[in-house]
Amino acid sequence: MSVPHYMTSGMGGMRTAGDLVARMEFTKNMKIDAAKDYVAKKLGLVVEDLADVTVMREQRELQKLGLVTGMPGAPRGIVAKMNIEKVLGIEINSCKVVREQMGF
Repeated sequence: MSVPHYMTSGMGGMRTAGDLVARMEFTKNMKIDAAKDYVAKKLGLVVEDLADVTVMREQRELQKLGLVTGMPGAPRGIVAKMNIEKVLGIEINSCKVVREQMGF
């Protein structure tokens, strides 16, 4: 677990795509290169863009995936996670629990 964490943290976590890549590594048991390819494809980017802070901030804003610095009206927390679910085509446990509690 420490190696994937180290590799994705080096991508900047939420500043770039590190959190998304890590999520794919753990959720789908992907190797890091496959996870990067998958995330880049889902975001409509090339792999090199995943580590670019400017490109990823714009993508996170456009796709409502959450930002490190809060912006008025920008999704945060569980709402951002639900958007990540849609974009990556995965199920996140905390989102599933919230939907169950809300009766959806």
